[in-house]
Amino acid sequence: MQLTKMPKYDAYKDSGVEWLGEIPESWSLLANKYIFKLKKNLVGKKSKDYDLLSLTLKGVIKRDMENPEGKFPAEFDTYQEVKKNDFIFCLFDVEETPRTVGLSLYDGMITGAYTVMSVYNININYLYYFYLNLDSKKRLKPLYKGLRNTIPKDIFFSFKTFVPSTHEQTLIAKFLDQKTAQIDKAIEIKHKQIELLKEQKQIVINNAVTKGLDPNVPMKDSGIEWIGEIPQGWEVKKIKHVTCKIGSGITPSGGGTTYLEEGGVPLLRSQNVHFGRIDLSDVARISEGIHESMKNSQVRNGDVLLNITGGSIGRCHYVETDERLNVNQHVCIVRPKTIETKYLNFILASEIGQGQIWFFQQGGGREGLNFQALKNFFIPCPTTLLKQQQIVAYIEEKTSKIDKAIKLQNNQIDKLKEYKASLINSVVTGKVRVTDEMVNSKGDINE
Repeated sequence: MQLTKMPKYDAYKDSGVEWLGEIPESWSLLANKYIFKLKKNLVGKKSKDYDLLSLTLKGVIKRDMENPEGKFPAEFDTYQEVKKNDFIFCLFDVEETPRTVGLSLYDGMITGAYTVMSVYNININYLYYFYLNLDSKKRLKPLYKGLRNTIPKDIFFSFKTFVPSTHEQTLIAKFLDQKTAQIDKAIEIKHKQIELLKEQKQIVINNAVTKGLDPNVPMKDSGIEWIGEIPQGWEVKKIKHVTCKIGSGITPSGGGTTYLEEGGVPLLRSQNVHFGRIDLSDVARISEGIHESMKNSQVRNGDVLLNITGGSIGRCHYVETDERLNVNQHVCIVRPKTIETKYLNFILASEIGQGQIWFFQQGGGREGLNFQALKNFFIPCPTTLLKQQQIVAYIEEKTSKIDKAIKLQNNQIDKLKEYKASLINSVVTGKVRVTDEMVNSKGDINE
């Protein structure tokens, strides 16, 4: 449904809030003290009787206390009770917090740092869309106070919410429920298409680095059961026999306090190394002196970088720059000696490389891969650099087309998300009018 084709209200008036503009003449403005009721019921020693809740980008969710992710407090005495249909607001660090409003579908408990409120006589789903819209673009910024971008409760309760008639609230909530569900379904389909494309890309890489480019070439037993057959003329070698360096760096003494705001030398961490790219958008920077003192972890053009700890273990990519770079202890430098750089990278990214990483990782709760295990990885490869380079060229040609298709799907997802945000904003601020016919219509998102 194109926003420009949706009906509008006959007349508008000033909302009284400069940064929110006009609202329909028939709508009211109501201070939040008449809409929300502040709650602060601590669970005390009865925390075991409650489900643990968390405010996330996906809304208010239940947390699994038996298999916790992240840090939990030793006790939950200061957590507060939440009832189904309560609102949860994070009124501090508002600018930095991705999602600061949630409507709970569950009874449970949540940290006492949040503000829990019940609602008087407003449609809770309309109200949720209204505040979700304000939060998505941080439109409550004029209410912030202090260094932590906090909205004081007295200011929040004085803020005036847009209030359509009860019937319009119901229409708006139903309409947005329908349309956002359609948009979310379309986004889900796009994500599934991306996963299929990624699988297709992985198949291209796996086949090329295990079978070569000639489908008619005679095959032979590799001697390694889980590798199987490889083309005649290929060999299976250990990584230590085709490289001249396998090692990582350290975090400089002083940790993050030594990092520079700008300049210096990029210190690559695991969040910077991805399949297919080195991402410098959130890179730490160290001084020239620290870089010189960390000679063993200075990166060279042609190195392959491999994440060896944590949730991103196994992600790898090659370096294609002469810019000075260094790595910390979570990133391993694999420096080729008698093997093509990109071929080695594709091997590590293939099922053969990733399978060995999965098998050899150590470290209990925090996955880790040690250098000795990595040195003994088996890799199948043609005996000549020329054949390795031909395989690399083939993989790059095929995967570049797949990458373009993935980029197209991601662009379409971004447009769907933008449309969803624009639709919610236009509807809850009265820029467009929702009719009974629009709610009863079964049309898709394009109608």
